Amino acid sequence: MADPAASDQPLSWQALEAMLPEPMDRVQGPTNAQATLRLFGEPESAVRVTLYRDHHAWCPYCQKVWLWLEFRRIPYRIRKVTMRCYGPKEAWFTAKVPSGMLPVLELDGRLITESDEILIALERAFGPLGESMQAAKVRELRQLERLLFRAWCLWLCSPGLSARQDQLAREQFQGVARRMEQALMVGGGSWLDPLAPSGPEPGSADLVFVPYVERMNASLAYYKGFNLRSEHPGIDRWLAALEGLATYRGTQSDFHTHAHDLPPQMGGCWANGADEQVRYAAVIDSGAGLGDWERRPAGGGSDGVMDALQALGPVLRHRQTLMARNPLGAGLDQPLRAALTWMVTGLTVRPQAGAAMGLRYLRDRISVPRDMPLLSGRCLRQALERTAALDGDGQPEPLPIQHRFDQDPRPFLAA
Repeated sequence: MADPAASDQPLSWQALEAMLPEPMDRVQGPTNAQATLRLFGEPESAVRVTLYRDHHAWCPYCQKVWLWLEFRRIPYRIRKVTMRCYGPKEAWFTAKVPSGMLPVLELDGRLITESDEILIALERAFGPLGESMQAAKVRELRQLERLLFRAWCLWLCSPGLSARQDQLAREQFQGVARRMEQALMVGGGSWLDPLAPSGPEPGSADLVFVPYVERMNASLAYYKGFNLRSEHPGIDRWLAALEGLATYRGTQSDFHTHAHDLPPQMGGCWANGADEQVRYAAVIDSGAGLGDWERRPAGGGSDGVMDALQALGPVLRHRQTLMARNPLGAGLDQPLRAALTWMVTGLTVRPQAGAAMGLRYLRDRISVPRDMPLLSGRCLRQALERTAALDGDGQPEPLPIQHRFDQDPRPFLAA
């Protein structure tokens, strides 16, 4: 239904550009997905490391190494590579690494693959982050992480489970999750790392768990209606401690990105159809934002003006490519400006008729943190959905589940 108080005139692109905040210092500033060089106050001549990671800042094994370098504050360069799920692998990379697998680290000219082997090599070169990866206690924790991963995969990725089988898979997963909580209790602090259980930052033992626990939290809500943080308060406290750190937040993805990028990577993720699962999935897909299974990142601000303004930059920079790839084409111009106007001013602007499908097409393809931080992505999704709703229920084609070629980075890199 049309809003009688709504305007027909969104802000111009020029007016929106005038509202852009000062650009972030990608090299010396906070952890961010867009950087190609990180120095931590050191001269560029100090760089001995190049990290090859994915364009989408989504690869869990890349995230582990990325976090280690950031927390340990090791100067490094970043070269970005396309994961096969999103498009063709770059020829220059497969010439260097025939397997095409990520991550890869180049340390003093030597190439190293496999994320745990990369962390061990970094320890030898620069010293450990907390307890060594090769310490007996950390080896035990690494084995526990693999058990948790397998229990998650069994529950999430097994098609055709009966209600009883689904319940048994849940119980198996929760049994291993409780072992993680017990490991967190051993030191009586926030972290798994044996050397710094109550320290200000995590150690390598924690970073081993981060990528997949983050993905478990999102995927089990979306596909199983399972509230990991409510069911396991020890894991909730650990996640909250991570979310209080800007370094982690710079790598953190959101529920929508994980829920839709996991299926092609995992060979399929299967919904159980429970009432809570249907409700959680609908909220995540609508871009409605904070649900009762998700915590607002501590120390990350609120869904306010600065979060919204930080979402403007990527949209303005890529607006021509966004329109070229959208079902509406150039017809996305006015509806997109309408959504951005509401996001940054709170003023409701009616989109042109037929806009809903194109706005929701874009809503579904915001990738966090590739495009912007989590809270900014939430602001933009909400603005796109709110504006689309003024035009009706029009929906785009469902997101693909065998691949994400709709996220091919090449047009944006060329632009």
